[in-house]
Amino acid sequence: MAESWSFLDTFEPNFRPLVVIELAKGTKEETIEWFTKRIVDKKANGGAQLLVKPLVTENGDENIYLVGASHLRLLLGAETVGLVKECNDNSMRTFTYSSRKSFKDFADDNHNFLTMAECQYIVKHELENLRAKDEKMIPGYPQAKLYPGKSVVRRLLTSGVLVQIFPLHDREELKKLRHSWYGRVKVGYQPLDEIRCYFGETIALYFGFLEYFTFALIPMAVIGIPYYVFAWEDYDKYVMFATFNLLWSTVILEVWKRICAIMTYRWGTLLMKRQFEEPRPGFHGVLGINPVTGREEPVYSSIKRQMRIYLVSLPFVCLCLYFSLYVMMIYFDLEQWALDYHEENESNFSSLMLFVPSIIYAVVIEIMNRIYRYAAEFLTSWENHRLESSYQNHLILKVLVFNFLNCFASLFYIAFVLFDMKLLRQSLATLLITSQILNQFAESLLPYWLQKRHKKRMKKRMCSLKTDTDLSLVEQVSLEKEMGTYFGTFDDYLELFLQFGYVSLFSCVYPLAAVFAVLNNITEIYSDALKMCRVYKRPFAEPTANIGVWQLAFETMSVISVVTNCILIGMSPQVNALFPDSKMDLILTVALVE
Repeated sequence: MAESWSFLDTFEPNFRPLVVIELAKGTKEETIEWFTKRIVDKKANGGAQLLVKPLVTENGDENIYLVGASHLRLLLGAETVGLVKECNDNSMRTFTYSSRKSFKDFADDNHNFLTMAECQYIVKHELENLRAKDEKMIPGYPQAKLYPGKSVVRRLLTSGVLVQIFPLHDREELKKLRHSWYGRVKVGYQPLDEIRCYFGETIALYFGFLEYFTFALIPMAVIGIPYYVFAWEDYDKYVMFATFNLLWSTVILEVWKRICAIMTYRWGTLLMKRQFEEPRPGFHGVLGINPVTGREEPVYSSIKRQMRIYLVSLPFVCLCLYFSLYVMMIYFDLEQWALDYHEENESNFSSLMLFVPSIIYAVVIEIMNRIYRYAAEFLTSWENHRLESSYQNHLILKVLVFNFLNCFASLFYIAFVLFDMKLLRQSLATLLITSQILNQFAESLLPYWLQKRHKKRMKKRMCSLKTDTDLSLVEQVSLEKEMGTYFGTFDDYLELFLQFGYVSLFSCVYPLAAVFAVLNNITEIYSDALKMCRVYKRPFAEPTANIGVWQLAFETMSVISVVTNCILIGMSPQVNALFPDSKMDLILTVALVE
């Protein structure tokens, strides 16, 4: 490997821009010169050995740079990050430059051996691994301190010198992907391999899970329609549906594990070694020696972090949960008022008023979920977690606990305290449908409309400068740098998690829940595809072997679903009739079934 680096030159006759770096306006010349020199310097000198060119714009006041790499440099980078590729004997192995000829489709003149997403991932990895050597500060910015081993890019980001780094879209490939993905309405599978090649494994796995979950809902929907039609007014005939429900919620997650493993093995990420995690950009502390790496870097007392978690974050979360329950009780007061109003008036208007409290409560739930999300992000950041994985795990735990209680507490209360199956059906239907409509509007329609307006303004501005009508590189970068940033699959998985809860917990009393979930997910596939291709900047590819902590979250919901459906079955008149004398026998039987 070392010999390979020594003969590598940074010259590349056909420069292909892969990544865009935007520096803040007014960035000092000495800073730009130092940073670009570090990017192009040889690895032996502590550089990234990449290619960089300034983007020449009309006004010339924007510090935008295009970063690329030679074909040889990318191949050596693929070995560094541990990419797994298919060999000529159809096995999957970690790519090494020395054995490159043994890999399928490899040729010295084949520049498509690595996908563009893989190339951009390699460039990002090399940029993030630019380390300070003997510099004590960023040149030109004495307040931005450096120490040996500190990531240069992370310090530039936190000090505000570096505005953003993002990968460029490939216009031709994106056009083909859009056509095969959502360009025409069709019944069929998504082009997951093409999505993976363009956006990377993390996003491809999300769409794979969304597609799989939608197909898994179809049996529930097929059974639910006749069940709903023929047992509309008989709320107690749900035993068979609840039995199917608890089996379904367990089986689909086990099948998904297998499908996920098949896909990630084919993509090469199932066997990929985990990268060593660097401290997250927001982590801060006093300089000390890392006992594992032996490097000098910021250290922060774990005792202080635990005190912040248990003395501040935990009480705050408990307070939010209490407030959520308080709002729930207000909702039940409104339900009682609407029921009393209907009994007094007995009109069409009063019948409609019965649904108003549930609709208001569903909107309030969505607002509370979004406000709490910002608070949870602030608190988790304040806890000062060293690693991004630790930060994400604590954030997901906070958000899931609140969202679960906020969305489902009223349903549990109606089912197991009020024992009102009619109200449970009405509340479940209203909460599910309202949340789906709000999410589609907030996550897809609104961002798409805003992006379309911005694109029209940019087109007019470019036309006024008399540029070519075809998208030039300058126009492409100008458009993309103003696009919204895609912050990952967190919100998308959270929406599916809550939907899974609505369907698996209480759909036995509202069998159409799965039908509405299928319809929502079909539109979700198209709207999310549109969002990825037209609304947001292209995200960097992130290799992954599974859906991560979300698998555990869905499995936890599945366990709660089994318990809930078993209790509902035990509460049904049909099952109670089998144990007329001993309730203890009933309880023991339900526990055994569970």
